[in-house]
Amino acid sequence: MFERQGRDVRRDGAGRLVLGRYAILGSVLFFLFLASQAAPGQATPPDLTKVNLEDLMNIEVTSVAKKEQRLSRTAAAVFVITQNDIRHSSATNIPDLLRMVPGVDVAQINASKWAISIRGFNGQYSNKLLVLIDGRTVYSPMLSGVFWDAQDVPLENIDRIEVIRGPGATVWGANAVNGVINITTKKAGDTQGGLLTQGVGTSDRAGGIARYGGKFGSNTAYRVFADGFAYNHFPGVAGGNGNDDWTIVQGGFRVDANASARDSITVEGDAHSGNAGEIASSVVSISPPVNGALPLNDRFSGWNLLSRWNHVVSPHSETSLQVYFDRSTRGDGTYGIGLNTFDVDFQHHVGWGERHDFVWGGAYRVSSDQTLTTPRISFNPASRTTQMFSCFAQDEIAILADRVYLSLGVKLEHNDYTGFGLQPSARISWTLSNRNMLWAAVSQAERTPARSDTNIRVNSAVLPGPDGLPLLISIFGNPGFKNEVVRTVEAGYRTQLTSRFSLDATVFFNHYNDLVSLEPGTPFLETSPPPLHVVIPRFFSNLEHGETHGLEVSANWRVVDRWSLSPGYSFLTMHIHRDALSQDLTTAAGAEGGSPNHQAQLRSHVDLPGKWSWNTSAYFVGRLWAQGVPSYTRLDTNLTWQPAERFSITVAGENLLRDHHLEYMGPDSTILPSMIKRSAYAKIAWQF
Repeated sequence: MFERQGRDVRRDGAGRLVLGRYAILGSVLFFLFLASQAAPGQATPPDLTKVNLEDLMNIEVTSVAKKEQRLSRTAAAVFVITQNDIRHSSATNIPDLLRMVPGVDVAQINASKWAISIRGFNGQYSNKLLVLIDGRTVYSPMLSGVFWDAQDVPLENIDRIEVIRGPGATVWGANAVNGVINITTKKAGDTQGGLLTQGVGTSDRAGGIARYGGKFGSNTAYRVFADGFAYNHFPGVAGGNGNDDWTIVQGGFRVDANASARDSITVEGDAHSGNAGEIASSVVSISPPVNGALPLNDRFSGWNLLSRWNHVVSPHSETSLQVYFDRSTRGDGTYGIGLNTFDVDFQHHVGWGERHDFVWGGAYRVSSDQTLTTPRISFNPASRTTQMFSCFAQDEIAILADRVYLSLGVKLEHNDYTGFGLQPSARISWTLSNRNMLWAAVSQAERTPARSDTNIRVNSAVLPGPDGLPLLISIFGNPGFKNEVVRTVEAGYRTQLTSRFSLDATVFFNHYNDLVSLEPGTPFLETSPPPLHVVIPRFFSNLEHGETHGLEVSANWRVVDRWSLSPGYSFLTMHIHRDALSQDLTTAAGAEGGSPNHQAQLRSHVDLPGKWSWNTSAYFVGRLWAQGVPSYTRLDTNLTWQPAERFSITVAGENLLRDHHLEYMGPDSTILPSMIKRSAYAKIAWQF
């Protein structure tokens, strides 16, 4: 079998206690004193900053090459959010967990919506980021992005989150342009027994999970779970109610079976239903011309079923066959979407001699949608079925055994919009010693069109025109929309400088062609919807290009046995240009000024006497000058008491430095933003 790789405490106008900056600073200094005085002999839970050098360099990732691979041989900018990271975090959802990754831009729009991207081009639907859950893509072929409000994976079920910064299209296919986020849940055998959690807070009004795992015989393990939560609304930018309260309920299962010594089977699925409030700008009336902000309820639901069969052919060969079906619906009265997706993926991992480690495979996906035609949003045709075929091959060649590895790969993919596309890559890793590793990569990736690029119409605003004839401004898709293409050069360095300090740094340069632009069209008269009006059209096109480059650094520092720090920093600069034929004067500036140039993180974990632990995370995000969003610093903290191995109580605070702040109000959003509130919550967890 081959190798696996904020002032004092005061009361506000409503009589609530407010924790100011001096109280926060005092508590920080107090707990740092306790950490430095803690008895060194008390046992502490395992942490990545405490494993030995060999274990750290041998952390295994699977998302880069679609096979298990040691970090010391991984020629990519990859960050792993482990179970320890999740347990120590104050996050209650996946987007807030992703804030800890340098190079990932997480901006909350309202209580349930986020703009999340890697290396720029952020928006509510960030179309250059591929997101998967246990190998099932949750990237929408309708709107080219992820509906984060529907991705309610209980954090207690997550084994790890692997974040690849940079193209991953050679193995994962189109839309893995600037990065891949692969969320992997725990095996059923790792979640045996029962788990009950219950939380309550100021923003998260109530939430919890009930989970139970058991076995069928000696070779099959299972788990079932149900969870749900209800979030309060945030205040709107202009004050008042942001109308963005958010609720969701979900249930699911997973079964892992060893059918034989050579065969393992996984079957899993879940179903969810939710409701997310929002305020959207919309045309209220064409005559008289009236635009307004409508309070809406975005209702969504769905279910999915996935099966995976792994078969060991020989000690040097194994295959994997994955099949899944996904059904999702959502709508708020001004739009409606239903989508069915069926996907089959096969891959074969085989070792050739002592120098070649080869992975190849193929995939087929068919998506069928149904849409609701409304005065605000429509698709033409209203229903459409699209298919995607792909195959890939990647060979890892041992140039110098245990030292230098070269990976050459290519993905060939065909879609119904643009036909065939080729996405190659070349990566090299050089292990200088047990403490140092260098890597470099060149690759090409493509973002293929979605229904929103090709077939959508959005009536965005209405204005009074000459002689009383209304002017309706409408955005149209372009059936001739082309693939957006990026060519990337990256290099990185990983080192364990001492037994207490490790560092991971990456530099990159991206060159983009055929980026989306919004071009004017020829006005025309229209009678439906009545009355007679003039349509001022704008069409999606591919008349922009540009470059981005930057730096990403993360580190782990075990200051003393009981206190560890994890700092991170990322720098990004973007230069987007119009092609000679483009008349779009806003998209380039919006892209450049819609992602921060500077981001920084600092996470602290302290083990305290008496079975207490204290975690603090600070996040700095630079200003978004194109949106008028100022820079901000977010501070989250939590204190956990674990009197028994299977019982814990946690109290936490989020966004502690200010009562509220703005994170995103870009044009790449279909809703109006809210102010992100300071919040607190308490949580009890019991395993049995």
